[in-house]
Amino acid sequence: MIRVVIADDEAPAREKLQRWLSEQADMAVVGSAEDGLSASQCIEQFRPDVAFLDIQMPTLSGLQVAAQLEPSSAPLIVFVTAFDEHAVKAFDLNAIDYLLKPYDRDRLARTVQRVGERFHAHQSGAAAVAIGRQRSLSCERLLVPEGERLQLIDTASIQWLEADDNYVHVHTSARTYLLRRTLQDLLSQMGEQRFVRIHKSTAVNLSSIGSLTPLFKGDYEIHLHNGRVLRLSRRYREALFARLGQ
Repeated sequence: MIRVVIADDEAPAREKLQRWLSEQADMAVVGSAEDGLSASQCIEQFRPDVAFLDIQMPTLSGLQVAAQLEPSSAPLIVFVTAFDEHAVKAFDLNAIDYLLKPYDRDRLARTVQRVGERFHAHQSGAAAVAIGRQRSLSCERLLVPEGERLQLIDTASIQWLEADDNYVHVHTSARTYLLRRTLQDLLSQMGEQRFVRIHKSTAVNLSSIGSLTPLFKGDYEIHLHNGRVLRLSRRYREALFARLGQ
């Protein structure tokens, strides 16, 4: 069985899709959600093989939900949209699946067939994740784990980021979160208007910088407003100075 999560902020649309998918012999709907945050929670909890994501939802759009998934483990994704055909063609339709509202049983059946082919070919949702990130740059909110649940935090509250292999420690004034992401991946998603890399494994929020102290051989110490001291590598010095207008 192909395990499915459905996310749409309109209850009739969710019910219709769930009813029609239940008619498919190899499809089992294991969860549904009415907004982007709940959709992310469902994906985290149920680990579905496929997620049908409405593009326009509260809290996070379908694209933003996709953008915050880990590419290698992301489910196959079908974007559901009421956008017109011209707008849909802006996507790389060879890389993703989509349903254009209003759709009928025949159109859904074609999508299900394509999803089944990708599932049995052991494909992941990496292409849809990439498209989500391309289309939702400079994300102002980041999805982070909070115990067994997920929550959204404002990226402005993040003071600095610290890479640890394939994980990133996200430091805020309140606490530190651990994400299974790469630092470059996270910076690309959030946009680099707010953050700047100061070391191969560290990036800092420009608004968190209080002062800089020169060290030997071109390195600097960066003193954050909260008292934390970070090391600025000379490799990243010019880029930081350019951002600070020095």
